[in-house]
Amino acid sequence: MKLSKKQNNIVGLLSGGLICLTACLSIGSSDSEKVLDGRPVVMAMTSSPDIPSSVTFCGTPIDLTRYNMREGFDREMSSFTYFHSTTMLLIKRANRYFPVIEPILKANGIPDDFKYLAVIESHLDPRVSSPARAVGMWQFLEGTGKQYGLTVTPTVDERCHVAKATEAACKYLKAAHDKYGDWANVAASYNAGMGRISGELTKQEADSTFDLWLVEETSRYVYRIMAIKQIFENPYKYGFVLRAEDLYKPIACEDVAVSSDIPDLSAFAQKYNITYADLKRFNPWLRDRKLQTLGKTYTLQVPKENEMYYKTPNTYVHNPVWVVR
Repeated sequence: MKLSKKQNNIVGLLSGGLICLTACLSIGSSDSEKVLDGRPVVMAMTSSPDIPSSVTFCGTPIDLTRYNMREGFDREMSSFTYFHSTTMLLIKRANRYFPVIEPILKANGIPDDFKYLAVIESHLDPRVSSPARAVGMWQFLEGTGKQYGLTVTPTVDERCHVAKATEAACKYLKAAHDKYGDWANVAASYNAGMGRISGELTKQEADSTFDLWLVEETSRYVYRIMAIKQIFENPYKYGFVLRAEDLYKPIACEDVAVSSDIPDLSAFAQKYNITYADLKRFNPWLRDRKLQTLGKTYTLQVPKENEMYYKTPNTYVHNPVWVVR
């Protein structure tokens, strides 16, 4: 059987490890103590990821040859490259959520690269909440979410609605771009706020967020977006080997419009032959065990029975570069 180049690389790596192990086991007992004394503490190879001279963010080349630019990008590349389980999980989740996020960004004239902002904000978890009480995939504070059109009530929190929160994020991003005219500054403002970024640009007499002295979280923010983009565009290069069946598939749902209160969501779920847990997973914006519509119409997603099982391997791959063939 003829192996591909990628398969040969994997086989070669495994073979090399076996040869080393065999050699260590086959040496004489008189030398074993020397080997044990001189062996590496960590029995694995760790190499620094390659850092390009430039990357592209939102269609603009970003020069990485200056010391602070290169070192800032290097830090985030190393972090994501060796944060193995988390980075792999992000790619798996993206297969489910990027098909929702990307068309909304495009329809609103927001560069596609901003989907990676959602990746670093929430790890693509629509239910996540921060210590600062920012909620959802785009991490809106309650007041900011309401400002950009999201409903937050005792039974509804649209910050956890992937599509609606993405629409709200687009409104913020467009407003910030109207203010700055620079997408890197826009990204930094998503973390620090427009007021903070505008103030620092003025006080430090700078034009770009890359030239600002900021708190560490904001200083790292845009580099993190660019670094995760770099890995997502070529996961295999950075050691992430995934197959189509490893990715999380999008699960088709039936849309159920609701304009009257639902006093018991468990009973509602049973009526559609799903569990209350299923209803909450596919509608993470439901905050309570009941739904009060307050005169609005909401659309509940009910997963289709045959879609909820991996009885056959997943074949949907949103981006072919994520998987090995």
